[in-house]
Amino acid sequence: MRLRHRRPVLVISGVAMILALGACAGLPGAQIPSATVVPTGGSAPPPAAAATVKDDSTWATKWGPLSAADRELITKVRLATLWEMTMAQQAQTRASTARVRQVSKEIAAQHSVLDEQVLALAAKLKVQLPIKPTDLQKEWMDDISSRSGKEYDSTFVKWLRLAHGQIFGLIGAVRGSTQNTLVRPFSEKANAAVLNHQRLLESTGLVDPDAFPSPPAT
Repeated sequence: MRLRHRRPVLVISGVAMILALGACAGLPGAQIPSATVVPTGGSAPPPAAAATVKDDSTWATKWGPLSAADRELITKVRLATLWEMTMAQQAQTRASTARVRQVSKEIAAQHSVLDEQVLALAAKLKVQLPIKPTDLQKEWMDDISSRSGKEYDSTFVKWLRLAHGQIFGLIGAVRGSTQNTLVRPFSEKANAAVLNHQRLLESTGLVDPDAFPSPPAT
């Protein structure tokens, strides 16, 4: 039975709406600090002792303000790697065509580099990162893994292309709004990686309408 995916609408109208973007909202495993202000110098408050607490505050760091949207981007890039690199590594042996195997090899290698960058950035800015994919991402992973042959290829391409389309808008919004001098170049690296991955996935000829998120509201 084919899983019915959710088609989120991308709306970029301020930080509150940005945080609702994509399938990575409601991040299991990610504990976000709950204090409203962080002293200048990059030291973040300790994580909440109980359940995850949503933090919409802007932290003061020696590299400039770190907004909630900035932290959301860092977290979502980490989440993307947690499942996409795993599936891209799998596809190198499971995909039925040489083109999909090559594309998956390139995506896995680029995610490895991007993950090193996001881990280093999060350590400097004291942003806690998730250690496992979201429930929805696990559904995508299970769906891909359950297929074989050409169906494996098309399902792999569909879910990865959808996920890249979802985070692309957030990257652009953060690049245009961030005042943090570490997040700004990182958003450019993330933008280049996601754009390249979309092109690679589309080059397989397996991208159909289901692989695209709903267009943003105007």
